[in-house]
Amino acid sequence: MKQFLKMLLAVICGILIVNLLIFVIFAGIAGAAASGLGGGGSAVLPREGVLTIDLSEVAITEQESPSDPIAMIQGQTQTPLGIYKAVKAIESAASDPGVKFIFLKPDGNTSGISALTELRQALEEFRRSGKAVITYSENLNLGGYYLASVSDKVFISSYQGANYNFTGLCAQSFYLKDLLDKFGINMQLIRHGKYKSAGEMYVRNSPSEENKEQYQRLVDSMWESVSGPIAESRGITVEELDREIDNLELCLPEDFVEKGLADAILSREELKEKLATYAVVENFKDVKFIPFADYAQAKVLTNYKVRDKIAVIYADGEIVDGSDPSNVAGDRFASLIDKVRSDSNVKAVVLRVNSPGGSVFASEKIKHELDLLSAQVPVIASYGEMAASGGYWISNNCSKIFSNATTLTGSIGVFGLIPEASKTLKNVAKVGTFEAKSHKHADMTRLTRPLDVAEYKYMEHSIESIYDKFTTLVSEGRGIEKAKVDEIGQGRVWTGADAIKIGLVDEIGTLNDAIEYAASAAGLESWQLSEYPKPLTSLELIMENIGQNSEHKYVKALGKLTEPQVIARMPYQITIL
Repeated sequence: MKQFLKMLLAVICGILIVNLLIFVIFAGIAGAAASGLGGGGSAVLPREGVLTIDLSEVAITEQESPSDPIAMIQGQTQTPLGIYKAVKAIESAASDPGVKFIFLKPDGNTSGISALTELRQALEEFRRSGKAVITYSENLNLGGYYLASVSDKVFISSYQGANYNFTGLCAQSFYLKDLLDKFGINMQLIRHGKYKSAGEMYVRNSPSEENKEQYQRLVDSMWESVSGPIAESRGITVEELDREIDNLELCLPEDFVEKGLADAILSREELKEKLATYAVVENFKDVKFIPFADYAQAKVLTNYKVRDKIAVIYADGEIVDGSDPSNVAGDRFASLIDKVRSDSNVKAVVLRVNSPGGSVFASEKIKHELDLLSAQVPVIASYGEMAASGGYWISNNCSKIFSNATTLTGSIGVFGLIPEASKTLKNVAKVGTFEAKSHKHADMTRLTRPLDVAEYKYMEHSIESIYDKFTTLVSEGRGIEKAKVDEIGQGRVWTGADAIKIGLVDEIGTLNDAIEYAASAAGLESWQLSEYPKPLTSLELIMENIGQNSEHKYVKALGKLTEPQVIARMPYQITIL
């Protein structure tokens, strides 16, 4: 017995020592990551120079956060910079005599089109100050060029092999019914909304006519929002741009110059000469470059001397139940909003939504708290890449909604998805099953048989009830007749540019516009900005990565397919590459 206790004590001590070592190692990594990115002190900036926005080094994100240490170890070197701080930094540079001009490198951009739109508008304002924006690109895609086109000069690389991908927008979807049939899996879809296509991929071999219509209009609307500014900035017509893309006339660097989309083809040495000329120095070695992330950290500061606050709540991610730290979790956000409501210094709130939706239950929890908050202070919505389905559910009652033209919003619809795998179990896995039941429908969601007529109607009743609640909320929140909400609802996704025409949003504008409006609504001339939720620390990011690796997100997603779900979620997103 004594020997056993010794061994047990030794094992316990060993476990404690190993865990302590892991903690020390990861804490060291986190500390190094933080100090390497300005966490240990602000960078020393030159007194004057060229502000450099290199999107291969800076990732424009929804909310400010530390770099992920695990990603850094894996070789990802982009520094996350929140869109608000990025815009304010450009605004500061316009009036800063130490900034001569902006040098933009759009290659490596990982931001969505709505974030690029907000950045582009800030660069337009910067140019109005009389200072120039100069762009150089070696691998230009459509999203990068959309941003670059605002520049005074667009230079592109002379090197062979540079990639210029200019073939238009494409939204692609896949349909899995035949594949699922092959494995004997039957996905039972119950939905309200002929455009609510989130489950179509499981029950069809091709899109419905309504989904085709929806996809095409989304792509057309997004292209209208992108092509107009490009054409105007470059002094060409949209018709000319469309023809050149359709005829595949934009392939080589020379094509871009010939068609007026670029100003010159430069080698690196020629670029250095140009930059020295614009900086009004004799040699390139005398040009001082100011890194964008460092400039933003140094120049965009919170005014802590002012007690009044504008709170920005970032609803960024899928809406889920519980307290998930990396998504818009119902319990976590309900507590967070309650905390904001209890802060008497908060005079206005901006709800920044970048979410495809998700759990109806979590959406209801969040909306309840937002309604209580709205009774105390103005709550203004600002939409990022998407504010659809559950994302629209939580925000449609805000006193004013700002949206980007390319935001995907609406998707007022609900669907339920119940998998059934009796054929898989019998014919593929060769597994027999038996259920002992207290009531005849107790096994209706256990994968072993399809729903019968009564069970389907039971689920349908739940879906219809939730859809009715959704349309009622929108009708009351937006002041639109319920029949009209149903007409523009049906699960259909709209771009912000189209949503404003049907009353789903109020104004095309940026996060900065929403904050300025919130200040005006609250009667504030000065304030400090307070952001929620607080970003995860470097150590928390490490632990989050460890948790994700122990159960990979795709494994989690697959596991969800084995559970019955009732969801208010947009089925897809469209990315401009």
